Amino acid sequence: MAVDYTVIVVYLAGMLAMGWWGMRRARSKSEFLVAGRRLGPAMYSGTMAAIVLGGASTIGGVGLGYQYGLSGAWMVFTIGLGLLALSVFFSARIARLKVYTVSEMLDLRYGGRAGVISGVVMWAYTLMLAVTSTIAYATIFDVLFDMNRTVAIILGGSIVVAYSTLGGMWSITLTDMVQFVVKTVGVLLLLLPIAVVKAGGFSEMKAKLPTAYFDPLGIGGETIFTYVLIYTFGMLIGQDIWQRVFTARSDRTAKWGGTVAGTYCLVYALAGAVIGTAAKVLYPKLGSPDDAFATIVKDELPIGVRGLVLAAALAAVMSTSSGALIACATVANNDIWSRLRGAVRRDGEEHDEVRGNRAFILIMGVGVIGTAIALNNVVEALTVAYNLLVGGLLVPILGGLLWKRGTVQGALASVIVGGLAVIGLMAGYGILANEPVYYGLLASLAAYVAVSLATRPTDETVLAAWRERLAGRSPELASEPVPAHQ
Repeated sequence: MAVDYTVIVVYLAGMLAMGWWGMRRARSKSEFLVAGRRLGPAMYSGTMAAIVLGGASTIGGVGLGYQYGLSGAWMVFTIGLGLLALSVFFSARIARLKVYTVSEMLDLRYGGRAGVISGVVMWAYTLMLAVTSTIAYATIFDVLFDMNRTVAIILGGSIVVAYSTLGGMWSITLTDMVQFVVKTVGVLLLLLPIAVVKAGGFSEMKAKLPTAYFDPLGIGGETIFTYVLIYTFGMLIGQDIWQRVFTARSDRTAKWGGTVAGTYCLVYALAGAVIGTAAKVLYPKLGSPDDAFATIVKDELPIGVRGLVLAAALAAVMSTSSGALIACATVANNDIWSRLRGAVRRDGEEHDEVRGNRAFILIMGVGVIGTAIALNNVVEALTVAYNLLVGGLLVPILGGLLWKRGTVQGALASVIVGGLAVIGLMAGYGILANEPVYYGLLASLAAYVAVSLATRPTDETVLAAWRERLAGRSPELASEPVPAHQ
């Protein structure tokens, strides 16, 4: 295992080095939070794919393949579909807004007053996303070093917090690009073909497994529909995803770079399901489907390759964790703390805000690590977060982009009614039930339409400023400071 350990240690040291290098570039708020909005197509595609394909997509995706066969690809597949929809239909407009958070977009569209409530919902989602990603370190480090759960979470979480705090989005972008390459090589180019060969090829896999394992819809229509509601729509509105869109150099980069990343997700989804199916042939009686990834890596891969593939799993977890962490800190600082203290931003404060955002990443990071250590049921926590996100924010965000008649009162009613409906329905049906997100989304939509139609239309000056912003012609954008090193 010495070679495998060396690969992992070198990888982790490289992540910290990237953080230190990124610190030298993060000299303004724009550089720190959205990498100066300067990412080109290649780097944008790689980092976008890295953030959406986390531990759940890698370890969980293989586990679903182990349990259901090829139809286990649907969870990650719907993530890819969501990213494609975001990139093709919305990303260009989102990138032209030149904001930092989803709540700022809502304030621009509706004329203010929607930010704090939506910010709290978004903060809860990004916090739970960061927590669940951080917990995944325990699984990986247990396979590598037989490490205590708490120590593993502290070690993995501290590395992510360190490089994220040092350089913000620049550090995260650089590390995500490395993580994208490591995942591509480790999972797609090494683990996938080796797993299929070890299982005897596709003909042997078909001979040894039930026919249902090769049914594209074997996982069930209702489950697929729920995945679409939660993950496809979740991709359209999550702060962690939007913050990556804000890093694009142009709206064209956001559109086409995101399309490439979404297509990559579809391939990754199928690869995970095939690896899981192969693991079912090799290990038909594992205690848990989520053990499939670690087991096939540990038992079937040669020395060195094993270390690289485990580094790929670590890369998947770190990319999602760091993206969720900076999103959580950005929302906490810009949408909640700054609004509650009544802070007034001025153009000259751009550079002064780097220290504040860095402090918030550190504070949120410590909170994430502590919560990850204390939390037991990760699936339930993540389900609560996604249900609140989709049930509370999907309608006012898409409504603001697509329906001129939507008002701030309708948006607030939608967030409150949808959020409370989801919470009440989860209490009644159970956290993991499908009904809360179904009915919560319908309640949110009904409240948005009814209240919007019953209140005065949004002021025309607000809508005019919104249209200018969407077109990229807002005069405020021209005055955004440009770092001296550009």
